[in-house]
Amino acid sequence: MSEDVAAATTVPATAAETSPDNPWPLQLLSQKLKMHIDRAPSAWVEGQVIEMNRRGTNAYLTLRDIDAEISLPASAWTKVLDRQEIPLERGSRVVALIKAEFWLKTGRLNMSVKDIRAVGLGDLLARIERLRHALAAEGLFSDARKKRLPLLPHRIGLITGRDSDAKKDVLRNAALRWPAVEFDVREVAVQGNTAVAQVIAALRELDADPHVDVIVIARGGGALEDLLPFSNEELIRAVSAASTPVVSAIGHEADRPILDDVADLRASTPTDAAKRIVPDVAEELVRVRQARDHLRRGATRLVERETDRLASLRSRPVLAAPEVMVSHRHDDVERLKGRSQAAVTAAVVRAADQLVHLKAQVRALSPQKTLDRGYAVVQLADAGSAPGVRRDVVRHPDQAPSGTPLTVRVAGGRFTAESTGGQEPAED
Repeated sequence: MSEDVAAATTVPATAAETSPDNPWPLQLLSQKLKMHIDRAPSAWVEGQVIEMNRRGTNAYLTLRDIDAEISLPASAWTKVLDRQEIPLERGSRVVALIKAEFWLKTGRLNMSVKDIRAVGLGDLLARIERLRHALAAEGLFSDARKKRLPLLPHRIGLITGRDSDAKKDVLRNAALRWPAVEFDVREVAVQGNTAVAQVIAALRELDADPHVDVIVIARGGGALEDLLPFSNEELIRAVSAASTPVVSAIGHEADRPILDDVADLRASTPTDAAKRIVPDVAEELVRVRQARDHLRRGATRLVERETDRLASLRSRPVLAAPEVMVSHRHDDVERLKGRSQAAVTAAVVRAADQLVHLKAQVRALSPQKTLDRGYAVVQLADAGSAPGVRRDVVRHPDQAPSGTPLTVRVAGGRFTAESTGGQEPAED
């Protein structure tokens, strides 16, 4: 007993402590795995039944993921399967309550189905509507997020099924409307568990191409289960994140996957998508002709209106005989010129008369005129004074006593004299 206890104490406590020299017994590893797996809770999972075999009271199933290439074997009691109102078969979409179990003796992991339920159309529709409301609450369907499609796309990215009618409809109708349109086609699975991954990959590839102006996701009509990939949340978010405008052309008028809500444009059918993404060349040519006619009529009306205005202006007297305007102005100029000359002449004559009058007044008041009337100016003569020096004028006889030399200025000039004295009273 003591030897067993000693051996137990040498076993590593954890897997990380094991080594080639000190390994775990296989039994211990199996026990620990079983303890760990037994603690794992049961989980509801969704998948599709791709295999189912009954063997007595046991049934063996293989479930595959709805949107990925992942499958899982499981087992169930047949009584669990028999509780279904509609028997399960291959291809059925189910939700199952699965509990992982580990068989200690064989080391086999088994996925035990504790409960299983078929997913009906009503369940699928309810689930789609719940997802639709949740995404709408996030604002993924808001009109503000919608991108405007180009008026005339040069290259269109088309995501559709391999050699499908939807592909042919889009290509044919688009070429009929605008023969020069170009397509970059991506053929993918449009139903089944690989559809979502392939559509997303094609969408991202086309969105990354700067030459692609618009992307069309097209598929013909089908059962609700066939259209489920186009209501997948991952695909919806990928379309919402795309920078290139996306057109949804899934199914018929009655079909409405969530892709229709998030796309920038919903087309009821692939044919409708072709009609809405490219203009009709015939209609555009008609519009061009109409526009040309409208411009031509407008230009003609403008020319006619301006011609009439020009004719009206030319018919006016001033333009009918434009020289009249100049001649009238010439007469005005001549008249004003005559008036100006007359005014100037009159002013000159009046000024000349005034000058003569003033000149006569000045001359009448000048000393020379006084001398001309017989008067004389008598000044004291100073023999030693220089010529031009001012001499005193004799105003009183006392200024010139006898023998005083005098200078006398008369109208004809000057002469000298000498006072003899004598005084005579001045006459009044």
